[in-house]
Amino acid sequence: MLWDAWTVFWRDWVVLKRRMTKFILSRMVAPILYLVAFGWGLGRSIDAGSGSYLDFLVPGILALNSMNISFNSIIPVHAERIYHKSLEEYIIAPICPQAFIVGKVLASVLRGLISSAIILVLAVLFGAKFTVTPLFLAVLVLNCIIFSEIGFWAAMLIDTYEEMGQVNTYVLLPMSFLCGTFFSTQALPDALRWFIEILPLTHTSSLLRSIGSTGEGEMASVLVLLFYAVLCFFLGNRAFLRLRR
Repeated sequence: MLWDAWTVFWRDWVVLKRRMTKFILSRMVAPILYLVAFGWGLGRSIDAGSGSYLDFLVPGILALNSMNISFNSIIPVHAERIYHKSLEEYIIAPICPQAFIVGKVLASVLRGLISSAIILVLAVLFGAKFTVTPLFLAVLVLNCIIFSEIGFWAAMLIDTYEEMGQVNTYVLLPMSFLCGTFFSTQALPDALRWFIEILPLTHTSSLLRSIGSTGEGEMASVLVLLFYAVLCFFLGNRAFLRLRR
């Protein structure tokens, strides 16, 4: 299974390597705009408590960016299934079905981590103060895994490109702004806050923010992210197996 997963991952890595310069340059645009508009512009008029608003903002941008990049990086699987009809090559190939999922998810996670590394470098240049620890990186990887798996699951279920766009509109976009990325969830009404705080991006934002400032994070939130990772893999695997029947 590991060799099969590596083969699937390697195919995506070869494609990414050929486009690495364009990938890096394109991933710098949105973080710079966020850091300038919110960190320097709006952030100077916001009291974030003990630190600057820029320090509060960077972990949220990391969580938001890793979610979007990981999800959208696996969307080509949908095109392979619906339009190019090349997914059948993997279905009939003598590889373990779970290896295909793992390989695709790892390739998507790699893109998410490269994009996150770009943000970390830019944040330091902009003067943000945070600490990157192994736990910080582990949470970032978990977030990439979860949304890669959600993207894979959606790609296996949805039949049109337009409906895939609706996943961004109805799922990713609300989480982008409400899950503690730009402001604390404590500012939300109680009923809405209860729902928001069970979503994975909220736990990622909270963990990255606490680990980046104090070096410690709530283990309960880590367990929640692990639960989401296992659940989403199960759902994606079940949807993929249905295509093989």
